[in-house]
Amino acid sequence: MTRRLAALAASAVLAATLGACATATPYQPNIRGQATSGGFSEVRLDADRFRVNFAGNSMTSRETVEGYLLYRAAELTVAQGYDWFSVVDRQTDRNARTYIEPDPFYRPWYGPGYNYWRPSWRYYGGGYGWRSWDPFFGDPFWADRMDVRTVERFEASAEIVMHRGRKPEGDTRAFDARAVMDNIGPRVLRPAP
Repeated sequence: MTRRLAALAASAVLAATLGACATATPYQPNIRGQATSGGFSEVRLDADRFRVNFAGNSMTSRETVEGYLLYRAAELTVAQGYDWFSVVDRQTDRNARTYIEPDPFYRPWYGPGYNYWRPSWRYYGGGYGWRSWDPFFGDPFWADRMDVRTVERFEASAEIVMHRGRKPEGDTRAFDARAVMDNIGPRVLRPAP
């Protein structure tokens, strides 16, 4: 009975771990060791100036990362006793990695015992001229037997300056903090308790 209980507990832990990997980054502080990676962070630069960051995982869209950054800036502005903020500097970084995995049912006849030797040849591709084939650098003949996927991660950062009073009209870099929280708040995904 104890082995069965241990196996069940291990399965539950594995399912929870895999489930956490398959969800977008919720609106949370960016602290190491969380169930889902990423989140917001900020650094105070002056009494009324902050650098705000939001890092998403590979399941979080660019739109969500930038929206959560604005939401955090608005939340921070209200928490500091200000009414609106202006974005002085803003940047969104994209980190993309492409993974190429061969079909598990397709195994080339050469292997690790052949060291640096592998088959390769040149061929004439209509419209492209002479081209080379090499199993490590692309395969035009068996391209359908490869799984090629690109994984993207976005991180947005902004330097904001907080102000009191009424937001100036016509300034595209100025945001009413409470209006941002009202507009973006319903779409903010919070972490599960």
